[in-house]
Amino acid sequence: MDKAVVLLSGGLDSTVCMAVAKSRGLSLFPISFDYHQRHKIELLSAQKVAKFYEAERHLIVETNMDAIGGSALTDPAIDVPAGDAGKNEVPVTYVPARNLIFLSYALSYAEVIEARYVFIGVNAVDYSGYPDCRPEFISRFQVLADFSTKAAAVDGHPIAIEAPLQT
Repeated sequence: MDKAVVLLSGGLDSTVCMAVAKSRGLSLFPISFDYHQRHKIELLSAQKVAKFYEAERHLIVETNMDAIGGSALTDPAIDVPAGDAGKNEVPVTYVPARNLIFLSYALSYAEVIEARYVFIGVNAVDYSGYPDCRPEFISRFQVLADFSTKAAAVDGHPIAIEAPLQT
């Protein structure tokens, strides 16, 4: 059975990605991040989702993104605003390079467990304000993944970066 690493925040978008991967008959290996975000409830939700979908293993990685700062999600001095999907500027909830960092960890994990897929829940609503949620970012990360892993560059088995909510 082919394996999928799913970036699992515990929110709706990543939960849908778990469902999509499961519907494709893939063995699930979710990865979540304690990046010192202000709302730890995400990790509790991710654990529940992983259990519900009978994940093979749920990996939780700690990374200290609050040390960098610059986001309302990691800095208690910056207020978290009410949502507005119509905005076009980068919101204060943007965590600099978060998806790049998370995808890098997920790609590494996928290579170690010989997974064929990495799923990420970026969606059409997010990429209006978050630069690392745009389709161009995902397609460029795929190119990077094809050049930076032994699986793809040496063994000829690329790891597909799947963003099913962008279509």
